Amino acid sequence: MKQQRGFTLIEIMVVVVILGILAAIVVPKIMSRPDEARIVKARQDIMAIQSALDLYRLDNGRYPTTDQGLAALVEVPTSEPLPTNWKSYLKSLPIDPWNHPYQYLNPGEHGEIDIFTNGPGSDTGNRYNTNTNTIIGNWNADRVN
Repeated sequence: MKQQRGFTLIEIMVVVVILGILAAIVVPKIMSRPDEARIVKARQDIMAIQSALDLYRLDNGRYPTTDQGLAALVEVPTSEPLPTNWKSYLKSLPIDPWNHPYQYLNPGEHGEIDIFTNGPGSDTGNRYNTNTNTIIGNWNADRVN
């Protein structure tokens, strides 16, 4: 009689339990990464917008007004004060990772100008998030967390 080879039910169950334990440890760590990636992208976008605004200021002697907004980086502003030496500074305005436009204030509350997104709290639909811990701005974009 030929002896059959294979795994016993106990061996298979041990492997399934081990895989379950590994999944319970690894999955939560992997699932938090998309939020971290969105925050990193927002910080990079804000720094790129800041660089474009700095070039605008070099060319025109001042930052765009709050009313002119970030659109002044893409098309010539039509409201006063008109720029004297305008160039195209961005091809298009980036949208934050939560699908909302970046906000801009001149004068800013945290510096000469403020560029920010409400971050993960922007899903509330409010222009200004009341949870300041989730706001990502040019004044805190270089923070690790």
